[in-house]
Amino acid sequence: MINRERIVKKFLEYVQIDSETKNEKEFAEKIEGELEELGFSVYIDKAGEKAGSNTGNIIAKLEGNKDAEPIMFSAHMDTVTPGIGIKPIIKDEVIYSDGTTILGSDDKAGIAAVIEAVKTLKEEKIDHGNIEVVFSIYEEGGLYGAKNLEYDKIEAKKAFVLDSGGSPGEIIIKGPAQDKLVAKIIGTPAHAGVCPEEGISAIQVAAAAIGKMNLLRIDEETTANIGIVEGGKATNIVCPEVTITGEARSLVNKKLDRQTAHMVECIKKACEEFGAKAEIETPRAYSAFSVDENDEIVGLVKNACDILGFEATTKASGGGSDTNILNGNGVKAINLGVGMKKPHTLEEHISIEDLVNSARLVLEIIKNV
Repeated sequence: MINRERIVKKFLEYVQIDSETKNEKEFAEKIEGELEELGFSVYIDKAGEKAGSNTGNIIAKLEGNKDAEPIMFSAHMDTVTPGIGIKPIIKDEVIYSDGTTILGSDDKAGIAAVIEAVKTLKEEKIDHGNIEVVFSIYEEGGLYGAKNLEYDKIEAKKAFVLDSGGSPGEIIIKGPAQDKLVAKIIGTPAHAGVCPEEGISAIQVAAAAIGKMNLLRIDEETTANIGIVEGGKATNIVCPEVTITGEARSLVNKKLDRQTAHMVECIKKACEEFGAKAEIETPRAYSAFSVDENDEIVGLVKNACDILGFEATTKASGGGSDTNILNGNGVKAINLGVGMKKPHTLEEHISIEDLVNSARLVLEIIKNV
């Protein structure tokens, strides 16, 4: 049986170890030691050297004692800012920060659930197949840990990622692709009071371009946003340069292609209209993934939920996660709800019930493989 007091104590300990993106080393060393105590062989890969973090991904393996397909559980070690000096508090069976930082349940709740499930597995001497654990770095801000994961060290072809905000029982089977958009618009400077007609305002060009774009909710599968506009130095100079930064996402790659092309075309047409130039980059941050609702990996989670009395639901997500990258590298992965609410905000919180139930679900999945 999952130890409620122990998992809460461990989660509170985890979130008080600073691990903002690219600075996960102290937390990684803590988790490495705990996994080794549980009998895992642990390897730290070289992803940190490529991604710019001070450590790599944790790849850990626990040998099984029964003939079963190897499975992977994954979560990420990094948190967003502000994540230094987190002080967790418990109120009415819910864990919050003190309001000056995020809490870090995204994604230390997933890590705590996996660790507690394996502890219970060992204590109760439950037979199991080979279990792999991947705790990644630099998930926030680009999924760079998963992108640089040493996949040749991975045996499992099925992965359960614990990194979604729904309660245990929610199964994310679809996730969007995302394109970044960075466009530098180059106009012509001139004195705004003496000879403004000799200038080309990059701000005016950017405004015209953005004004023509279809943005925010495009359809049920597609979104787009311009999030940053930077440029200009003085009010008496016709602005010579502006950089606009945005994104587009869609569950369908072809729809994303069309949306990104539309945004680029708006910029090009505005430049033509005003006589400006543009340098545009649209790198694909990650591709979409889709796992059939009737796939075996989904069935494993649904069966585990039935045994535990959880309501199992399948959904599509509007956000990216390591799940996208794993699927793109030959590991069939789904994302599971762990109960984190309002992540990336000072109001982030998680109920103790969801934390405990996440560990129960991990344990039940292992037992049913």
